[in-house]
Parts: sequence; structure tokens; C-alpha cells
Amino acid sequence: MVAQNKGEKAQPGAAAAAAAEAKKATKKAAENINSRLALVMKSGKSTLGYKTALKTLRSGKAKLVIISSNIQPVRKSELEYYAMLSKTGVHHYTGNNVDLGTACGKYFRVSVLAITDPGDSDIIKAMPSE
Repeated sequence: MVAQNKGEKAQPGAAAAAAAEAKKATKKAAENINSRLALVMKSGKSTLGYKTALKTLRSGKAKLVIISSNIQPVRKSELEYYAMLSKTGVHHYTGNNVDLGTACGKYFRVSVLAITDPGDSDIIKAMPSE
């Protein structure tokens, strides 16, 4: 418990409210990313998968790379390295590869998504640089 001044009262629900607010914000951000991903898949161009993402990064065509949370660490660092060399943005998706595949509108797992043309979506501008 944090030391309190004599005039202050303890608010036991304040920490729980702050945690709920943070959870709500991350859920809203995930929904925002998912809706932008759906628009990219509909109107833009992208490549799914590790091998094709590396090819687009090497050729310099990728504008943004989205990596799922449960990708192998070696692959993750390799993708980040190639993205750094090609000056491409990297976004670490909060969900696993099943969630990323569902967000792309596919019925299979997607560990890496490389966006070459965003189409009508503003996903590249909206992603904070990490």
C-alpha cells in the first residue's frame, strides 16, 4: 500500500478502474487496427507469410510489416533487421497468428503480413513508429 497523507482517503477501486480503462483502450486500438487491416486486404496489396515478406523487404516494396506476437524470435529479429535496412515500418500485432489471420479475413494462420500498397486505408500513417 502506498503511504497516504492524513487528509486523503484510500480509493480501492481506483486501481481496478485504471486497469479496466487500459484494457478498454488496448481493445479499441486492436479493433482499429483490425478494421484498417480489413480495408487493406480489400483495396490494397499485401503479401502473407514469412518467405514472401522477406522477398518484398529485400526488393524494397514493403511499406509496413505486421508481425504476430507468437512468431519465432529468430524470424522476428530477421524481419526487424531487414525492415531496418529497407527503412520500413514494423508493427508488432498484439494477437497471435490465428488472430492476425482472422483480422486479414483468412481461415488460416498468418505470422507475417507485408503491406506493399495500403489502398484506401491510412494504416501506414496511423501506425506509431516503434
